[in-house]
Amino acid sequence: MRTTRDDLGEIDPAAEQPAGADSARDELGEADGPTEDELQEAFDAVVSDGAQRLHRSWREVLTTGFAGGLEVATGLLLLFAVYAETGSHLLAGLAFSVGFIALLLARSELFTEGFLVPVTAVAAGRASMAQLGKLWSGTLVSNLLGGWLFMWLAVQAFPQLRDTMTDMAVHFVDAPLDLQSAALAFLAGIAITLMTRMQHGTDSDPAKIVAAVAGAFVLAGLQLFHSILESLVIFAALHADAPFGYGDWLAWFWYTALLNMAGGLFVVTLLRLVRSKDMIKEERAKAGA
Repeated sequence: MRTTRDDLGEIDPAAEQPAGADSARDELGEADGPTEDELQEAFDAVVSDGAQRLHRSWREVLTTGFAGGLEVATGLLLLFAVYAETGSHLLAGLAFSVGFIALLLARSELFTEGFLVPVTAVAAGRASMAQLGKLWSGTLVSNLLGGWLFMWLAVQAFPQLRDTMTDMAVHFVDAPLDLQSAALAFLAGIAITLMTRMQHGTDSDPAKIVAAVAGAFVLAGLQLFHSILESLVIFAALHADAPFGYGDWLAWFWYTALLNMAGGLFVVTLLRLVRSKDMIKEERAKAGA
């Protein structure tokens, strides 16, 4: 006859576990390793989105970037109008948020939004550096072209805003390349990449819109040096016969773009990659990188 645990007086190990063990395990989540489920889900979403963007054709990159330039320029038109009426950069910054909301809902793209999501996809082995270079260069050029065209139309449609456009542009082109200018550009890179990080950390559209408004308020309200946004401000002034030229814009643009990249890549993105080190290793192994 077979002897059971009950006959021997032994206690089943499963019966020793407290009643709350299963619920505690549920609270800890199902992710392997020391990472949380929510972080894993956000990482997977970032890598998937980044890979999708990096595998676009040139036609898709250029049209998406061109549309992004047009959409964000819509917010700048409101910025000019509100500043002309109120003289408040903070209120104008809130008005500008319409541009970032349009960018979000229309799923277009700015060059400076490419410092977190695509880079994470490359680090995870889902795309190449050449594809990252294509996305960055194509989006940058098409953002500027779309914004340049919109600003020409805005100057023709609202000649009463010409002085406001020129006054706002002078603030940037007359800025010397010193520690303050460098810090303003570096902070702009951090702010725009943080906005991107917040939007990819939630599935809620209202929460993403809040992040867009917050990002616009910081960037435009505080007049940080953002290479795309402020280039469009300068283009508007150039269309309005500003007392400076495209050479002055380039003298401001080159260091602003580089410092935007530095702020986004070496602060927000780097911290994210370090935090996701184990997940990146797993993803690279799956991709055979």
